[in-house]
Amino acid sequence: MGRKLLSIQAVLVFAFMYLPIAIVVAYAFNGGRQVLVWDGFSTRWFGEALRDEVIRDALRNSIVVAGGNAIVACVLGTMLALALPRMRSWVRTPIDALAYMTLVTPEIVFAIAALVFFVQAGSRLGLESPLGWHTILIAHVVFNASVVALVVRARWVSMGQHLEEASFDLGAGPVSTFRQVTLPRLAPAILAGGLLAFTFSFDDFITSFFVAGTNSETLPIYIWGQLRFGVTPAINATAAMMLALTLVVVVVAYLVLRRSGQERETGGLPGV
Repeated sequence: MGRKLLSIQAVLVFAFMYLPIAIVVAYAFNGGRQVLVWDGFSTRWFGEALRDEVIRDALRNSIVVAGGNAIVACVLGTMLALALPRMRSWVRTPIDALAYMTLVTPEIVFAIAALVFFVQAGSRLGLESPLGWHTILIAHVVFNASVVALVVRARWVSMGQHLEEASFDLGAGPVSTFRQVTLPRLAPAILAGGLLAFTFSFDDFITSFFVAGTNSETLPIYIWGQLRFGVTPAINATAAMMLALTLVVVVVAYLVLRRSGQERETGGLPGV
């Protein structure tokens, strides 16, 4: 009886979480202008959304920020993941705690702190408008570098150091060992971390809303702004496209991590 009640509770929780999303996606294919009145299947609103210059600009801003964030977060996160195991414990512990604190801090607290920092820094530098797409990028990198570091560090710890030691024994230097041995083995984890960083940045609203300024509107900010005037079929279509892109990136990241785990079990370098 208890297991049956637990199953019913789980179904209700999942329905509460995902049923509204399913409704938005379903009505994105509604052919009529009324949001909640079904008027036949159609994809016209996807075309309407893509022809809207404001939506295209917001989508372009989101992709540029998310892509730049993914690249920078991969570089900084990988450097952090490789540096932490080599640090002394009295240095590693506070840096490790700071990285994890970035992940567990409530996003609203992180967003307010980022806003205060950028405003204060801008006033000291004499900038009239310190907020923009660059502040969104920096704020996203601070968070997502920790995400990439967590993924890459798990891969680094689990794969062992025997191949690197063998490379040193054969006369290869640190740079050659990193380029020919370490980096190929870490590449799947770095790619997966970068895809996750792209997803988190592309979907982010709270941090972006606080540090965006007035001339840098991302797609989540645009959708929120339009919702204040009511939901339209074009907004449903925009949200559905955003969800589809996010799901594709998440699935690719999962497949990369899964393949990485299989290669770790079989041993050897990726692709060998």
